[in-house]
Amino acid sequence: MITIDGNSLSIEDVISICKNHEKVQLSPAAEPKIIESRKYVEKVLKENRSVYGITTGFGELANKSISPDKAEKLQENIIRSHSTGVGTPFDKEVVRGVILLRANALAKGHSGVRIIVIETLLELLNKDIYPFIPSQGSVGASGDLAPLSHLALALIAEGECFVDGKRVCADIVLKNAGITPLKLKAKEGLGLINGTQVMASLGCLAVNQAKTLLKNAQIAGAMSLEALKGTAKAFDARVHELRPHPGQLNVAENIRNLIDSSEIIASHKDCSKVQDAYTLRCMPQVYGAVADTIDYVYRVLSIEINSATDNPLIFPKQDEAISGGNFHGEPLAFAMDYLGIALSEIANISERTIDRLVNPHKSGLPAFLSRDNGLNSGFMVAQYTAASLVSENKVLAHPSSVDSIPTSAGQEDHVSMGTTASRHARDITQNVEQVVAIELLASAQGMDFWNMEPGKGTKIAHDFIREHISFMDEDRILYKDMEIAKRLVTSGEIVKAVEKYINIKS
Repeated sequence: MITIDGNSLSIEDVISICKNHEKVQLSPAAEPKIIESRKYVEKVLKENRSVYGITTGFGELANKSISPDKAEKLQENIIRSHSTGVGTPFDKEVVRGVILLRANALAKGHSGVRIIVIETLLELLNKDIYPFIPSQGSVGASGDLAPLSHLALALIAEGECFVDGKRVCADIVLKNAGITPLKLKAKEGLGLINGTQVMASLGCLAVNQAKTLLKNAQIAGAMSLEALKGTAKAFDARVHELRPHPGQLNVAENIRNLIDSSEIIASHKDCSKVQDAYTLRCMPQVYGAVADTIDYVYRVLSIEINSATDNPLIFPKQDEAISGGNFHGEPLAFAMDYLGIALSEIANISERTIDRLVNPHKSGLPAFLSRDNGLNSGFMVAQYTAASLVSENKVLAHPSSVDSIPTSAGQEDHVSMGTTASRHARDITQNVEQVVAIELLASAQGMDFWNMEPGKGTKIAHDFIREHISFMDEDRILYKDMEIAKRLVTSGEIVKAVEKYINIKS
């Protein structure tokens, strides 16, 4: 059971709840602040003060006064009118993250909602209810208005939820689960939809994948170094101490540990080759920069998931509601663009390494890693697939945050596009996983042509791959091998096998 209080949620908690369906509860310590902020909202209504979103309209319509007796209708209307999402619905992991993060933001006690709103969100999580939330329609400015409205629709039994892959009316799903639909009070509709929780959920999942992916990439790179009979010199600690970026130091050490005691590397210690191609010898510099980028994104998300991002924010002790801009997604937009760009660079190096492995003019290995090439095409077209994914990433990695388009009659005249950045970063992550999986297949095949002992770490990885995918002696249906390899990458199984014996620094 994970307890939320608006302040102490970790990305590891988010992943556990999204992927492992960990149960969640509201901390009793958070309740006094939630109750206090709610009392302020009720005070505003009683005194008929002019406070945005409580006794006024929304966006450009903030100049329209709403009488207290219509406060509840106002909140229902905003949910209905803002439910304008389109496109493929988010998968269950993303939706669970959205529900959790919205509940955690409300638990900070600056949103003016009742405790029952938070508890109902947690009921959805704990009873594994999966609301229908389309993935497109957010500009990431006044938060994720459209997608969060679809979540709120489910809470009031007017939306839809998935049951066995089919969209079912939320009122039926809630009734079957024993969940009482919410009857929204003043401020609660706005409180549910003003926030960055969609982009943050996508971000947490992507950055968690990225950490495992980078370790897989280093394992693949070390295996390729051996398959291509590269040198260990470029990973000498003395080189990297002269440019001591944390990620670079760690990656160089990781590669040294993975290829330690390699007979393949040692076999050509005194050969005439002076240096390796950049894809091999610059792994610490490139993958190290990726590691530092992941750390930056991780810090941004760790702050964001424990932030109050709706509007207005309630400060009951000061008897004040302040309209600010915490809902603006720019911090996440930058971070997720940066993550997508960095991960694309993994695939750029990985694909060029695959090309080097299959090219007999560069590798010293049989053409396309096939003994009887000509009759067999080997890994020829697997490299095409990697190239295709790399090119797709170049489009996806174009920064979403450099774009803005005015909304709400110009009142919301600058937007972040952070949700688009987050969606693209997650798509890029999945593409890169497949490219690295292909490199692992190709490098394992290449290593098998050298009748020598690999390094301590690369041997573990090679043998683990061979437990699931055999050497390709002649052409066979290759996409099945590629699917298995991607599963081993995504699940982190190869990394876990290696890390039983060798620590791979993050």
